[in-house]
Amino acid sequence: MLQAAVRWAAMKNPISSPKSRVFAVLLISTCSFLLFSSSLCSLSAAQGEPGAKLAARGVRPNTTLSPQSGAISVYAVQEGFVDANGVMIYYKTLGRGEPLMILHGGPGASHDYFLPYLLPLARHNRLVFIDERGSGRSQKLENPKGYTVENMVEDVETVRQALGLGKISLLGHSYGGALAQAYALKYQKNLSHLILGSTWSSSKAMNDVFVKMKENMSPELRDRIEKLEGAGLFGHGKDYEKNRYTADYMVAAWGEGYFPYVYHNRPDPNYDPVAQGNTAWDLYREMWGEHGEFIIDGNLKSVEYTDRLATIKVPTLLVVGEHDECDPSLSRTMQQKIAGSQLAIMPNSGHMTFVDQPDLFVRTVDGFLHGGR
Repeated sequence: MLQAAVRWAAMKNPISSPKSRVFAVLLISTCSFLLFSSSLCSLSAAQGEPGAKLAARGVRPNTTLSPQSGAISVYAVQEGFVDANGVMIYYKTLGRGEPLMILHGGPGASHDYFLPYLLPLARHNRLVFIDERGSGRSQKLENPKGYTVENMVEDVETVRQALGLGKISLLGHSYGGALAQAYALKYQKNLSHLILGSTWSSSKAMNDVFVKMKENMSPELRDRIEKLEGAGLFGHGKDYEKNRYTADYMVAAWGEGYFPYVYHNRPDPNYDPVAQGNTAWDLYREMWGEHGEFIIDGNLKSVEYTDRLATIKVPTLLVVGEHDECDPSLSRTMQQKIAGSQLAIMPNSGHMTFVDQPDLFVRTVDGFLHGGR
């Protein structure tokens, strides 16, 4: 489902707790260092002061001051791994402010597709990205039965504790939104805000959306997809191809079928449906299922949270694209269940709302978290 756009950490010292240990690495990029050096030299020359005098005046070595605004303009990236009950979970942090943890979709994608689009949020929030178990840079499991929403909820909680984040705002996109709901239903006390982006609270309702999506396809495309699904989607081609979708199915489903619901205002010119096949297939088959993109029949069938959403009391924002594959009707249902929640429908936008409407998305999220700053 979310292989549509997969592209682009918070303590200096190890932290131990009864349940986890953080192995953290501070990475300050070479370009950030060069940016600082260049800016510092320019500022020194402009003011006739050597760098040593600037340091004496309180300009810290990890920041750069703009002569016009005096605003801090260097954002260091920290990354590392949290040992979450025997599974190494990758994290990356940057930014200033209260923590905003961000959960990616897929299932089986990574945090990379959020970047660079969510970078402006780092000005007012400490962004904490993770790669969910089995995804991206996080540890893979020998037994795919360990890939469940419930286990990933515990991973999120372990990362929160290990990094000493306290109460967090939690943003989940697509499958990450389902995971964020599951976290909120168990650990609501640890949340200050909840943001559910382009997601669903009922797999049954999501499957109904897929039925309508197929009905709206051209007869030729629908017949081609159903023929490929009927023949089975795995085990075809050469040995190295047998554990993933065929290229023909990727093009038909992710390209021709999904693309109109993924991007609308700013279609990604580099989008390649076959390249989206670089994903965590063992996880995807376990969670999404093995019968194609237009039905959830893996263990994500357990995502039936709609009737429990009324128990969520934290401030909640729902964001969805006007033309989203997770149809806006799904978000409207969630808004009706969560008292006081807000719904923002991004105009002329598909599933990748922060790509189609990047400025509006950032303003909406920042306004929700900081009262219209």
